[in-house]
Amino acid sequence: MMAKPSCPSGELTTRTLAMPADTNPAGDIFGGWVVAEMDKAGAICAGQSAKCRVVTVAIDAMSFIEPVFVGDVLSIHAHIVRTGRTSITVQLEAWAIRNRVGEEVKVTEGTFTFVAVNAKRKPVPLKG
Repeated sequence: MMAKPSCPSGELTTRTLAMPADTNPAGDIFGGWVVAEMDKAGAICAGQSAKCRVVTVAIDAMSFIEPVFVGDVLSIHAHIVRTGRTSITVQLEAWAIRNRVGEEVKVTEGTFTFVAVNAKRKPVPLKG
């Protein structure tokens, strides 16, 4: 059995509070909300690296490990795992601080790919 990670991997990129409006019919935070938060963090990481606009082109992997609850602080940590000619692949981890002050647990992880684009939304080579 693999040990649970005890601390986040990657740079803290975003932090937000899970609110009641973000719940699914079962009362837990909707998985799509978590994915959207991860996509935002990935775009920040990739955009800062590319030094231009980036767009999401793929979610290559996604694992939901633990639920997120109302009142949890969701922290997204990001690090670049690959760069191509126009693309950047970012590994993302979502960690929840339970009820804003409690235990920090890894809740979701995923690999997102972004492409650098120009003002006409056409792919452009990464800079330097």
